Amino acid sequence: MDNLNKPLKTIFAPLAMAAGLIFFQAYMIAPLIPKLATIFNVSEQRIGLIVPAYMLAYGVSVLFYGFISDKFGRKRILQISLLAFIVLTAITALVQSASQLILLRLLTGLGASGVVPMSLALVGDMFKPSERGRPLGLLFAAMEGGMALGSTAGVMLEPYTGWRMLFLATVLLAALALWIQVARMGWKQEPHKSNRTSFKKMVGGFYRLLAFPRGLRTYLFVFWNGIFHSGIYTWLGVYFVQKYDLGPIEIGLAILGYGLPGFFFGSLIGRAADRRGRYPIILTGLATAAIATASLALEIPVLVAALAVTLISLGYDLTQPLFAGIVTELGGKTKGGQAMGLNVFALFTGFGLGSLLFGELLKLGLDQALIIFAVVQVVFTIVAAKLLKTEIKLSTK
Repeated sequence: MDNLNKPLKTIFAPLAMAAGLIFFQAYMIAPLIPKLATIFNVSEQRIGLIVPAYMLAYGVSVLFYGFISDKFGRKRILQISLLAFIVLTAITALVQSASQLILLRLLTGLGASGVVPMSLALVGDMFKPSERGRPLGLLFAAMEGGMALGSTAGVMLEPYTGWRMLFLATVLLAALALWIQVARMGWKQEPHKSNRTSFKKMVGGFYRLLAFPRGLRTYLFVFWNGIFHSGIYTWLGVYFVQKYDLGPIEIGLAILGYGLPGFFFGSLIGRAADRRGRYPIILTGLATAAIATASLALEIPVLVAALAVTLISLGYDLTQPLFAGIVTELGGKTKGGQAMGLNVFALFTGFGLGSLLFGELLKLGLDQALIIFAVVQVVFTIVAAKLLKTEIKLSTK
């Protein structure tokens, strides 16, 4: 981080910590679906609703966080959202039924959805477009670290700690992140214009972001990326139970690689995008995820399946941070919050719909669902090869 400017050096650690925890608790849930179904005596499809409940609520509410932050400032919205996440996650540890758990996941999605987009928007405010690759890569590395730790540690620790303690531990770490944020950034509200907000202004802002081809195609790719990766990831626990009859600890080991590529190589991917442009990297990511997903439908050894999971994660790391970089260029400083809010809306509504769609496709069979997702991903790769060529020049200006 030697090249990062002083403001980001001061606040980056608590930003990264909070973003990582948001993804930690989001990704520790899905591998626990088989265990939670047993605990609450419901079907896997029923308890599986905890994923779209959180993701869809997160995606819809983030639209409003972005608009409000453009008027009142990123910092205050970031800290209030993190406080809501802490309180609601603590309450989640006390639920007594599947219905209560689903409801609390929905409420947590509503409350927590300001943390990540405000962190990304702060990076967009501080750096020129040609310099955002590295700090965005570092921030996404923190998220990927949260994904990797949540997807693996959650399911492996649950037999020893119980699922409730996982939520309580998250609460303690998030409280620490908030305390550091307040200590380094303060609680005082940032200066802002006194213009009255309106629903019409908000809708108009979103329309302008989608009214030109670059904006529309970027958000569509983000939306599909969410559908694809959530659909696969949400049901990985079920996949390894059905295909290989693995227990909780073995599942954790099998998905150990999920999130690790971004954690270790996020900064390098960002630097490569700054130097060479986003186009070849995005295409590589889309194709890698398609091939790895198709391989899961084959009769392969469990170690090969675990490698395929890591490659799917790499596909996400090679695409989503770069799409986020494009989004930071769409809104500029005046509409950066709305631009990033729309990005997270597209991503997390995709996350929610992806888990639902793949769950429905499971009625056709696990292998069939994987093949369908892989084929659609191939189609998107071909479309991207035609539509994203301009990102070579735009990303290197």
